[in-house]
Amino acid sequence: MNAVELAAIHGASFTYAPRPWTAAEFESLLKSPNIKLFEQAGGFVVFRFAGPEADLLTIAVDPSLRRQGIAKKLMQTGHESAKSAGVEEVFLEVSQENPAAKSLYEQFGYEVRAIRKNYYFGPNGQKINGLVMRCSL
Repeated sequence: MNAVELAAIHGASFTYAPRPWTAAEFESLLKSPNIKLFEQAGGFVVFRFAGPEADLLTIAVDPSLRRQGIAKKLMQTGHESAKSAGVEEVFLEVSQENPAAKSLYEQFGYEVRAIRKNYYFGPNGQKINGLVMRCSL
């Protein structure tokens, strides 16, 4: 997928908390040497590997293709690659208002480690807490 396609899927997936990323942001991000993009038809996940740690930066699946196991396959692929690269633990941030994502992450052993108060802003400007989650590989 190119940056425009990534931004289209991201935009369809995130209308707020966090805001969708632009094609220019994807273009810039993908030039970074530690960034790992894993994709499948209709979805993708982006990790940043940094020694024994990694950050899951974003995952998105086209809304019309959800509930078909795409996100799980992307997570599995990303985790397998991270393990192969020597990553021992993965961190992510997720809106507390996104129970579907939180449930997906919990299936992979992620646990809430911290709460970032008022980290995101909702569609009407309301403040939403962010959850910092971590898993061991």
